Amino acid sequence: MVALTGTAVAEEKKFYDDSKRGWFWYEDPPPEEEPEKPEEKPARPVPSLQAYTTEELWNMHPDDFQELLMALQKKAVQYPTEENVLEYLTIQDIARRKAAAYANVAAYVVQKHGQFDVAQAYPAAMPGVKARVRQQRQEIASVITNAKDDHALLFFTNPDCGYCAEQRQILAYFTERYGWQIKTIDTTIDPGIAARFNISITPTLMLIRRDRPDYLTVTTGVVSLADLERRLYRAIRLLRGDITPENYSTYDFQKGGALDPTAILNERNDQWIKLKD
Repeated sequence: MVALTGTAVAEEKKFYDDSKRGWFWYEDPPPEEEPEKPEEKPARPVPSLQAYTTEELWNMHPDDFQELLMALQKKAVQYPTEENVLEYLTIQDIARRKAAAYANVAAYVVQKHGQFDVAQAYPAAMPGVKARVRQQRQEIASVITNAKDDHALLFFTNPDCGYCAEQRQILAYFTERYGWQIKTIDTTIDPGIAARFNISITPTLMLIRRDRPDYLTVTTGVVSLADLERRLYRAIRLLRGDITPENYSTYDFQKGGALDPTAILNERNDQWIKLKD
């Protein structure tokens, strides 16, 4: 009670001290604070070719040149005046000539230092193409023929697989040519074997080695005989340890050449990284 009485007296005193205001006393509302204005971004510098000589542009660092090129392009697009477009086309022409200069020097260097010429390993002229294809076919046939005694193929099929019959016919040609052993596995009859090799798609061909747990998927879906031969050739060499995934597509006759990725890591091929006079 004492506390309530004290509070009431305090409020009454406060009212009488300021009674001149009354109930309808009008006062101007406090001024609203003006929101802070966002800082204005500095104006973008407008580039101009007049600040550079042709020699300076020609020898400019590529990063700086690219930045200037893009800035002039944006200026020409934003303000497509004759002067702005002319400046952009001028620097674009310098960029084109610089690229042509690099291409010309690169062609000269490749011709002078033959180790960089891929054409010697992958010729484009028709006689060279025929020779390359002939070597590839001979190597593929030799590897597949020599591997038939210690390798085999597992052919996973399914009665509902509409492609399996087509692949089976292609495998008949393959067997006739190479005499390989191919074991057909119906995934609905032997689901355990399919699960062991993680087979979820038919037809699938799996390469296995005799007396070893190593295996590798050769094909999934229908593939041509030529494609099957190339894939099997690479899979055999990989399981035998003749190649690694880094040179998976490199033929033996290409080893040490421009198409052999790891050739430059071989100490016997130091000439690949040495420039000749």
